[in-house]
Amino acid sequence: MIIMSKKLKLEVFGLTYSQAQSGAYALILGESDGLRRIPIIIGQSEAQAIAIQLQGLEAPRPLTHDLIQTLMKSYAISLREVYIYKFEKDIFFSELICWRDGEEVKRIDARTSDAIALAVRTNCPIFIDENIMNSAGIIFETETSTEAEIAIEEKKDTLEMATITELEAMLQDAISIENYELASKIRDEIKKRSE
Repeated sequence: MIIMSKKLKLEVFGLTYSQAQSGAYALILGESDGLRRIPIIIGQSEAQAIAIQLQGLEAPRPLTHDLIQTLMKSYAISLREVYIYKFEKDIFFSELICWRDGEEVKRIDARTSDAIALAVRTNCPIFIDENIMNSAGIIFETETSTEAEIAIEEKKDTLEMATITELEAMLQDAISIENYELASKIRDEIKKRSE
């Protein structure tokens, strides 16, 4: 049984290629009501599973996480929340909290990347133990602006006039400065044009 301290709600802010580990990606989670972020290094297949869902795409055949979601629905089990409960030796530990008929039925240990891939499919909330956020969270100041941020903000209102090449460059810049809100808007503009 896991003893829980205060839980903080998280949002998925985005994915970026990991500069620290070749072939890996950084999943960026952040406080819903705060400035702290948690980067979690995940593998390529898990990153793909999360990215497909975040971008509203559909794989031609069900991915593993889609299959799990289908199995859960078939047995009337709902994923009520994902809880990141431990951080040890640079590894985040998570559990899936599952419900059926309005009652908690099971807590299942899961890799955090798999838990998030399921969370984004089921729109269930993601929580983290406050102690983990206090020890592993990184604070991003909203007041600071670099030259890259200023340049992107100046172009923000002219996304419709930018070329695809310019949009792709802006997208990479937005991701590199971790402005995931703007990156999402640029991604949507690129997607709109490809439809």
